[in-house]
Amino acid sequence: MQAWRVHRNGEPGEVMRLDEVERPEPGPGQELLRVRAANVNFPDALLCRGHYQVRPPLPFTPGVEVCAETADGRRVIAAPALPHGGFAQYTVADSAALLPAPEALDDAEAAALHIGYQTGWFGLHRRAGLRRGETLLVHAAAGGVGSAAVQLGKAAGATVIGVVGGADKARAARELGCDVVVDRRTEDFAAAVREATGGRGADVVYDPVGGAAYTGSTKCIAFEGRIVVVGFAGGEIPAPALNHALVKNYSILGLHWGLYARKDPGSVAECHRELTEYAAKGLIKPLISERVPLSGAASAVQRVADGTTTGRLVLLPGADEGERR
Repeated sequence: MQAWRVHRNGEPGEVMRLDEVERPEPGPGQELLRVRAANVNFPDALLCRGHYQVRPPLPFTPGVEVCAETADGRRVIAAPALPHGGFAQYTVADSAALLPAPEALDDAEAAALHIGYQTGWFGLHRRAGLRRGETLLVHAAAGGVGSAAVQLGKAAGATVIGVVGGADKARAARELGCDVVVDRRTEDFAAAVREATGGRGADVVYDPVGGAAYTGSTKCIAFEGRIVVVGFAGGEIPAPALNHALVKNYSILGLHWGLYARKDPGSVAECHRELTEYAAKGLIKPLISERVPLSGAASAVQRVADGTTTGRLVLLPGADEGERR
C-alpha cells in the first residue's frame, strides 16, 4: 500500500515522503481500517517538526483523524494509532475508540468532525459553560478549529464574534454564521469587540492561536469571562499576567481534549452522540475547502502549517484511482 512517512523531523513539505509499504498489523484490541478520508490537522505539522506532545519513532505516518471502513463494512471515525497514521491507504486504530460516522456527513466531512468539534464542544460546554445569549469570541474563526467553534457557539444560542486574517477568511466566517467579523489585519480586534458589546466585552474567548490573540483577548474580556486556551497555532505561548486576571475577575481555562479520551472516554462517546444529532439537524457541517488526493498530502500539511488555508483540507486516498464518495 501507499503511505506518507516522515523519516526525519522538519517542515512537512521537506520531510514527508510517499512510500510503498506493507499494510500495518493491528495489535491487541486494534482493527485494520481502510482509509476513506483523512483530515489534515495542525498537530500533523507539529508531528513532522517533532514539536507535538507525542513523538512517534521514525519513520512514522502522520494523520491523526480519519473516516474509514472496517473489515465488516462499517463506516467509522477513528484516531489512528501512531506510528501508523491516517495519511495512507490503510491504518490501525483501537477498536474501543471507533465511533460511527454520521449519516448526514460525507467521508471528508466525517473525517473533519472528530477532533475539531469534540475540542470545541468540550471547550465551550465542559470548560467554559457557555450559556445562551452570551457573547463568544472565536480566534481564527475561518480555520479548521475555529470554524467548528463558530458553529457550535451558534448552536448553543450565543452571539459569535469571529476574528480572522484577510478578506477571504472574513467572507468564510460570515458564511459560517458569525454575527460580527473582525479582520485583525486592518482592525484592532479588542476595540472592535468592546464596541460590538457596548463596552462589556466577550463572555467566552476560544483561542487556538495564542500570542497576540491571547493578549488582546484579556483587553476585551467581560466581567466573569472565560478564556479557553486551545493551542498556539501562532507559534508564541503567552505568559498570563495573573494579577490582571485577578483584577478583572476572569478565568483562564486550559483544554487538552486528549485527556478526556484517556480519562473519561464515556464523555467522548456522549459528545459524539450530540454532535451526530447536530449534524442531522444541519446545525454543524465541517467547512471543507479542498478535497485532496493522497498524492498531495505533503503540500496540504505544509499549507496548514503555514496558516494559509481556510476551513479543512481533507485527503481522499481513493481519489488517485478516481474513487470518490
